[in-house]
Amino acid sequence: MLVRFLIPTVAVLLFLLESQFAMFSPIEIKGATIILVPRFLILYLIFLAIYYNRKKAMVYGLIFGLLFDVFYINIIGLYTFLYPAICFLAAWSVKRIHPHLAVSSLIAIALMSLLEFAIYEFFYVIQFTSMALQPFLYNRLVPTILANSLFLMMLGWAFKYLISARVLQRAQEHS
Repeated sequence: MLVRFLIPTVAVLLFLLESQFAMFSPIEIKGATIILVPRFLILYLIFLAIYYNRKKAMVYGLIFGLLFDVFYINIIGLYTFLYPAICFLAAWSVKRIHPHLAVSSLIAIALMSLLEFAIYEFFYVIQFTSMALQPFLYNRLVPTILANSLFLMMLGWAFKYLISARVLQRAQEHS
């Protein structure tokens, strides 16, 4: 019974942790401003889409995307659209590729990078940011990829284990 609430509880915790880790950014290194954007929740949602259920991952993506829009950026619809779309792409891609943990992690990092680039492009088009592409790539995208890769290396196996435990519990309920 407790396992039933574990997946949404972890999602809520990751949603809240993102804002806490975002307080450590930007970082000044040798005169360069490095921006690390924590994307823990979308990485978790990608793992949900790959190992659990695409539709549930998309629903969680819709809910948390809306919450992200409301609480953090005040542009309703950006994350509300992008989170479920990324979950859909994760589930679609894993149908064509074996869902091994290493492959799933690479897919998650690639999709997180796509999300980050889409958000940058949207903000650039509406002139919410004036950061050129090269500084974005070197000062934001690459550090974000590295930081979130480290996070995924530390907790990717835990995500898979948690989701697998829920899948097994769900199978036992239906037996």
